[in-house]
Amino acid sequence: MQRIRMSLPYFEKFGWNAEVVTVFQKHSDVMKDELLMQSIPTEIKIHFVNAFNRKWTSKLGLGSLALRSLVFYLYKVNQILSSQKFDLIYFSTTQFPVCILGAYWKKRFKIPYVIDMQDPWHSDYYQDKPKAEQPPKYWFSYRLNKYLEPIAMHHVDGLISVSGDYIKTLKSRYPKISTIPSAVITFGAFEKDFEILGSNQHLFKSMRHKDKINILYIGRGGHDMQQAIAPVFETLRNCMEGNPEFFKKLHFLFIGTSYAPAGRGSPTILPVAKKYGLEDQVTEITDRISFYQALYMLQQADALFIPGSDDPKYSASKIYPYLLVQKPLLAIFHQYSNVIDIIDKCVTGATLIRFSDEDINSKLTQTLTDWAKGNLAPLTLTAHIKEYSAENMTLKQTELFNSVISYP
Repeated sequence: MQRIRMSLPYFEKFGWNAEVVTVFQKHSDVMKDELLMQSIPTEIKIHFVNAFNRKWTSKLGLGSLALRSLVFYLYKVNQILSSQKFDLIYFSTTQFPVCILGAYWKKRFKIPYVIDMQDPWHSDYYQDKPKAEQPPKYWFSYRLNKYLEPIAMHHVDGLISVSGDYIKTLKSRYPKISTIPSAVITFGAFEKDFEILGSNQHLFKSMRHKDKINILYIGRGGHDMQQAIAPVFETLRNCMEGNPEFFKKLHFLFIGTSYAPAGRGSPTILPVAKKYGLEDQVTEITDRISFYQALYMLQQADALFIPGSDDPKYSASKIYPYLLVQKPLLAIFHQYSNVIDIIDKCVTGATLIRFSDEDINSKLTQTLTDWAKGNLAPLTLTAHIKEYSAENMTLKQTELFNSVISYP
C-alpha cells in the first residue's frame, strides 16, 4: 500500500493515469490512519471491494485478507476492465494470492501485468528453522504459496522488487520469465508525510519514558533480527556492569513488533533483553500503531535503532522516515543488505554496523557511551537523498511500465 500511496501524486507527471482497486478498510486488521488519504490526489479514482468476514472464514483456517477478498477482486475488476481500456495491471501488495488473478485478466482482456515483490512470496527461509521461530500457520501457508506463486509467475510481464535477489530467485525458478523487464526499486522518501504530520501533531501522544534517553525502533520483530539485537543488549549489559548509574538512563523502546491483531502478538525482543538482564531498560509493545503516530514518535525520540534481518535479501522498506527525521541513528544489517548502501549514501553521522565487522563491540560501546553522555548529534542528509525520493522512485516504476507495454 505504501509504495502506491507515495507514487500516486507522480504517475500522471510521467505519462500514466492510475486507478486503484483496494479492500474496504473495515475488512482489514491493520491499524487505520485516515490521514493517509490526505497524501492521495483527490482526482485519483479509487474502487473498493468487499471481503468475507474473518469471523466466519477463520473457522476454516482462512484468515488471510487476500483469500477473503479474492472473489470480490475478480468480480469488481472484471467490471472495470469490461467498461474501460487499460494498458497495464499493477500488483503492489504483500497480499500475494491476489496476484494469481493477473494471469486470468491477461488471458481474458489481453492486458499485461506487473508484480511488485516487496517481500518473498514462496520462500524456503523458514524450512530449517525450529517451529517456534516459524510464522503462524506456516505449514499451510508454505504449501499454499508453493502452489499459487507459479500461477502468477508463469505469465507475469514485468517484475519490480526492493531486492535484486528476489528477482534473481524468481527468474531462476521460472525460466520462462528470465528475459522479461525487471527493476530493483526501493521505497521512496516522501517528505509530504511530514507536512501532513506537522498540521496534525495535536492528534498524537508521546510514549517517551521520562528522564530517560529514549532509543526507538518501530517495525516488525522476529527471531531473524536477533543477530542484530543481541550484540546491542550484550554491550549494554557489559557497560551496565562497569557503570550502572551512568548507563541506566538509556531506554530502548520497540513498537509494533508483531503482525498479529492487537493484544495477541508474542514478544520476540523482550525475551532477548531478559536473557541479558535488561528487562527494566527495554520495552516491547507488539501492537501496531498508525503510520503518522509512528512518524510522530520518530520525531520525539532521542535516538533511533534499526536492526536488520539475518537474511541478506531483507530490505527495510521504511528506512527513509528514519533518515528524514535526522535523529542519531544506530543501524545493524547483514553486510549484503542494500540498506547499507542507502544509509551510506544518504546521510552522514550514523553508526552503521555490518554483521561481518570485527569491531562491533567497540563501535557499540562508543555509541552507547556517547548517547548516555547526551552527545546526540543529528544526522546530516546528503544530496543523494533526492535519488531515493518518492518522485524519482515513481519515475523508475513508469520506465518499467513503458518497457513492459513495448516488450515483444
